[in-house]
Amino acid sequence: MESRKLKIRDLTLRDGQQSLFATRLNQENIDKLLPLYENAGFFAMEVWGGAVPDSVMRYLDESPWNRLRSVDAVIKGKSLLTALSRGRNLFGYVPYPDTVLEGFYKEAIKNGLNVMRIFDALNDIDNVKESIKLINELGGIPDGAVCYTVDPKDEASVPVEQPKQGFFARLFGKKSETIVEEPKKIFTDEYFVNKAKEMEALGAKIITLKDMAGLVNPSRAASIISKLKAAVKVPIDFHTHCTPGYGLASSVMAIINGVDILDTNIWWFGGGSAAPAIELVYLFAKKLGIEIDVNMEAVGQIRNQLLSARESLKDFDLGKLPKPFDPLKDKLPAEIEAQLDKAVAAAKANNEEALLDACHAIEEYFGFPKPNELVKNAEVPGGMYSNMVAQLKSLQAEDLLDDAMRLIPKVRRDAGLVPLVTPTSQIVGSQAVTVALNRKKGNPDYATTSNQFVSLVKGEYGRTPVPIDPAFREQITGDAKEYPYDVSKYKKPENPVLEDLGGVKLASNTEEMLLLELLPTVANGFLRRRRAEEHKADAAEAVKESAPQANNAPITGEVLRAPMGGRVISIKVKPGDRVKKGDVLLVYEAMKMENDVVAEKDVTIKRVLVAPDQVVNADEALVEFGELEASADAVDAPVTGEVLKAPMGGRVISINVKPGDKVQKNGLLLVYEAMKMENDVVAEKDVTIKRILVAPDQVVNADEALIEFE
Repeated sequence: MESRKLKIRDLTLRDGQQSLFATRLNQENIDKLLPLYENAGFFAMEVWGGAVPDSVMRYLDESPWNRLRSVDAVIKGKSLLTALSRGRNLFGYVPYPDTVLEGFYKEAIKNGLNVMRIFDALNDIDNVKESIKLINELGGIPDGAVCYTVDPKDEASVPVEQPKQGFFARLFGKKSETIVEEPKKIFTDEYFVNKAKEMEALGAKIITLKDMAGLVNPSRAASIISKLKAAVKVPIDFHTHCTPGYGLASSVMAIINGVDILDTNIWWFGGGSAAPAIELVYLFAKKLGIEIDVNMEAVGQIRNQLLSARESLKDFDLGKLPKPFDPLKDKLPAEIEAQLDKAVAAAKANNEEALLDACHAIEEYFGFPKPNELVKNAEVPGGMYSNMVAQLKSLQAEDLLDDAMRLIPKVRRDAGLVPLVTPTSQIVGSQAVTVALNRKKGNPDYATTSNQFVSLVKGEYGRTPVPIDPAFREQITGDAKEYPYDVSKYKKPENPVLEDLGGVKLASNTEEMLLLELLPTVANGFLRRRRAEEHKADAAEAVKESAPQANNAPITGEVLRAPMGGRVISIKVKPGDRVKKGDVLLVYEAMKMENDVVAEKDVTIKRVLVAPDQVVNADEALVEFGELEASADAVDAPVTGEVLKAPMGGRVISINVKPGDKVQKNGLLLVYEAMKMENDVVAEKDVTIKRILVAPDQVVNADEALIEFE
């Protein structure tokens, strides 16, 4: 009889790096890994979606579309390429209309995507049905993911006490006894199975139990997976994380109970807040007589290259480096072989405690992180945890991590007991940080709320598993009534003409316009940088063509001269540019070394007197400067009026006022981004604007002055 085969979806290049390294794996490292993946034989490779489209633009200044195309060009269909979509939210943080969904899915499939795993953070089926329909129509494979979560265990679940008097108690006048009424369970096995059946009925070709926080314990994994196998006909995939210590043991239970596909990472990107390592799953599969449908020799080659990739990510590494291990060559010590046997026996007997003990001993031997009790108690996903740490570090507020983690269950309850998966994990996590900041400053808990948290409470993200208290909704939104997302109110972002960059449009094609629609804040800066690069290249070419004629005009302004003889390599400025002290003006080569020539003070470029590849002599004039307008340093004048300060570190998105404006109380002053959430900054009283002290796209620190009032 042929042994059962277990299909593997490799998460290393998407979820693995997102959970352990805040999605900072760059294209250079991806390109080194891809040739090794070509013949690895994975059923599927998750390479896109989730935080990748946002993060590669935001942190790496790379194109999400190039990332997808580069993988497709090498894998050539030998493994299915999969991405993670948040249903109505796609890869962003707000709901989008069907036109945006269709445009993005169409472009993604055209660029090599095969499987779109579709979930909704609220498990609201209305938010995934259009995506499932579109993926089917466009020739992709829709994978319907049900988000696992648990009922709260904190003060929100304190049982209700009700008096109950029996006949003799009433007859003899005894005091009433108090019985405890258990709160109604929301997240039962049937809850998840029913969601899966609804997705299958809509056309999902795979069903995933998506355990983003790693909270599925082994017994629950056995229970839900077996019920899913009985209830639906399509393949079942199990996705979990190891953060609270259940991941490996629950994966073993899922295998025993018939799961078709298992999500794993390769050794150096596995364990901790990520999914289990395929190497450990391989050991268990051998014990169970199940064949892992993967080329493990190719996995070994990838593993070797992954170590250097992990070393390059050390600044973002939240995990613990395990011991090197090759399951095809390394002999296990007798005590670890015994633990493997103990774990298998315990799993078959549904002895959860013994299974967990054995799996933890195995993970400890190899050096994987111990279960994270803080994450387990706060019920948060690994990616959310790693991103919170990275964001708090950037805010220089690492001391608030424990407080923010403890506040997550409270914020989650207030917001309708939402599962914690992007975008709700980011919305709730950011709000928990804000509540911690408010408490530290002595302010009310919800004195500051992100635009996305307001939208969630208002009802724009969909129906929450538990209705939100109308009084809380009124407190946050100003109206106790629930308002669902209205697609008719969607406003497509403008594609502005950039006059300062030669009059070109910000987005130059369909791909870029989709990025602008999906992630307007981060795409705006990313695309502007692309246009600026193109403009500089065009300007350099124009200078090269016009330099001989321009140089004949007499020099009347201050000039920059070559410190020594050499050859001009590139020119970084053009006439009319305002340049600050220290900015690079041009690069030239002298004595086989490249040299940056920088401005010694704030200046305006009048003329560039040389061209790229031109040979220059020592003291030859390179650039002529013009007069710097007096207004350039106006913001450096001392602040004498009342100021608005940034409530936390972030980046200015837009400024909605100008000097001289009279703004009424609660009028919008500016919008800024902190922890990936947009925040409206409003006037606390009637004010008159004296000066704007920041600019769009400027990064600001907590308490930095933003606006000066009269």
